[in-house]
Amino acid sequence: MLRQLSLAIALAVGGVIAAPAFAQAPAPAAVAQGATPQQIVQTISDDLAKAIEGHQAELKNDHEKLIAVIDDTFLPHFDIDYASILVLGQNASKASPEQRQRFAKAFYNSITHRYAEGLLNYTRGRVKVLPFTDDLNNKRTVVRTQVMLDDGKSVSVDYAFRKSSSGDWKAYDVIIEGISYITNYRNQVDAEIKKEGLDKLTADLESKGGAAIDDIQKDTGGAKGGAQK
Repeated sequence: MLRQLSLAIALAVGGVIAAPAFAQAPAPAAVAQGATPQQIVQTISDDLAKAIEGHQAELKNDHEKLIAVIDDTFLPHFDIDYASILVLGQNASKASPEQRQRFAKAFYNSITHRYAEGLLNYTRGRVKVLPFTDDLNNKRTVVRTQVMLDDGKSVSVDYAFRKSSSGDWKAYDVIIEGISYITNYRNQVDAEIKKEGLDKLTADLESKGGAAIDDIQKDTGGAKGGAQK
């Protein structure tokens, strides 16, 4: 089951690498300043369909172009720095700003490479954004969606948003069937840091890419967010 959720996870996180733009795909539509979290999720869903549909074969053979699609679509709306602090948990206070920044880039680059191919099956209508019932006066809110899987079943995917210092809404967590992406990986990352230290973990993420995520899950017994069945 969790192997099938690679699509849902890929829809929720963006890479941090600066890859070349995908020349044949339409440029993502600009999100209006002051857009609501629900509008942002809908725009991401629409932009992703435009970029993927009709280009699956080429993207499958050119992983960097696929990463570029993810980067262009998700990165402007994802608070990588804040999410990385949450993933590090208590370890964040012990790390220098440089260590946190390096970890954030390495970790989300690895996550993106790990789940990128899940997007190749993405088509228009895969994501249904549910009616929004929260209070936008708050600094945090959640957008609820349903993601259709290949077998016809739907998965509940919630996107946690927070207001940035500029007043824009940015996503920082995804909750799949009640399982927080941040909480799940925080447990795994904490175990790895205790075992080998933050710098070694970051170096492994930088050198191994998505394979390092598999190694973390394997070493920690394949926690809930792993790619197990």
